[in-house]
Amino acid sequence: MNPVQQQLVASIGKNGCLLVAFSGGVDSTYLLAEAVRTLGRERVLALTARSSTLPAHELDQCRHLALHIDARHLVLDSLEMDNPLFTANGPDRCYHCKSSLFDLCDQVIAQQPHPPSWSIAYGANRDDLGDHRPGMTAARQRGILAPLLAAGWGKAKIRAASRELGLPTAAKAAFACLGSRFPTFTLITPAELARVEAAEAVLRDHRFRQFRVRHHGTLARIEVGADELDRFDDHRFSQAISQAIAATGYQRVEIDPQGYRTGGANPPRPERQEPP
Repeated sequence: MNPVQQQLVASIGKNGCLLVAFSGGVDSTYLLAEAVRTLGRERVLALTARSSTLPAHELDQCRHLALHIDARHLVLDSLEMDNPLFTANGPDRCYHCKSSLFDLCDQVIAQQPHPPSWSIAYGANRDDLGDHRPGMTAARQRGILAPLLAAGWGKAKIRAASRELGLPTAAKAAFACLGSRFPTFTLITPAELARVEAAEAVLRDHRFRQFRVRHHGTLARIEVGADELDRFDDHRFSQAISQAIAATGYQRVEIDPQGYRTGGANPPRPERQEPP
C-alpha cells in the first residue's frame, strides 16, 4: 500500500462505524469497498436513496455492487420530490437533494444500536471542487465526511484504485441524477422524469456509454460522448434512435453536435435535427 492509500485508509479507520451514501457511481462504490475492507462488514452500512430521479437501472446496479463488495445495503425512499425548493429546480437544487439524502442518513443512524459511534460519508473528490456543487455545501454544514476529498484524491486515482480492487465501476461513465437533465427553473415532475428515464433507456439499449437526454419541454436534446458521435453519421441509425425517443413522448429530437458535457442542460444551442 502506497503512502497516499495509507492516508485514505487511516482516515476511514478513525471512524467507529461508517454509513456511506451510496449512489453506485465510481466514487461512492470505491469508498464503500475501502470502508468494508478497512472497518469490516459489520461496521459499515451503505444507504441508497430511492427516488424518481434515480433510474431503475442505476438502482439495480447499486444492489449488484453492494453484493459484489459484500456490503450491508439499505434502500430507502427519499422525500426530495416533496420539497418544492427541489422541484422548482433553482441553482441550489443539488443543495436540497443532498439535504434530503443526509436527512435519511440521520434517520438510519438514529435507529442503530450505538448512534454516537456512527459517522456519515459520501464520495466527493478533488475534481468536484471545480464545479458548481451546492450539495457540497449541504455536506459541510452537516459535518458529512468526504474521505476521498480529504485525502486529495481525484477521479483518475479513484478509477485506478477501483481497477486494483476489481470493481466493475472502474470504467463506469459519469452519471448524475435525472434532475440534472432539466434547465434551471424548469419544474421537475415525476412524469417528466419518467419520460427522460425512458428516453435514456433507448441510448443505453443501443450501447452508448456516456449519454444524456436533456429535457426542453417537448424537445429532447441528445448528448453522447465525443468518441460516440460518429455513430449518428449513419442516417438510418440516427433516424431509428430519434423515432424511438420520440415514442417516449417527445415531439422533437435533436442530436447535439458538441456531444456530452457537464451541465449541458443550460442553455440550449442550435443543433442538428433528425425527423421523429
